[in-house]
Amino acid sequence: RILIVDDDPDITLALSTVLEDNGYTVYVFNDPTDALSNFKQYGIYDLLIIDVVMPNMDGFEFYEKIKKIDNKVKACFITAYDVHSEALREIYPDFEIDCFMKKPIENEDLLRKVMNATLQDSPN
Repeated sequence: RILIVDDDPDITLALSTVLEDNGYTVYVFNDPTDALSNFKQYGIYDLLIIDVVMPNMDGFEFYEKIKKIDNKVKACFITAYDVHSEALREIYPDFEIDCFMKKPIENEDLLRKVMNATLQDSPN
């Protein structure tokens, strides 16, 4: 189960279509507040794909709130802006740099990143 949170409906549609066509179950939210409420109600996802820049709550703030609910949740951030991986690594030292994606992302790159992220630290 993958949760996608991005304020652009075109982005969430594109990402969810690619992932669903490749066998993933995807839940989409365009408002991080709604996504946070849903997470509290329905529990655990295998991966979160979170837009960095959103109104009401940015992706990092959303992720921090989710981590208080499930500190083992995996997340990848997606942004239209140039990602400064070293700065993000300082904020989230446990993240693999591959968990930051720049829009637009090619379908093959999206699938590779999602597969790599969901395979990391998988339970035995």
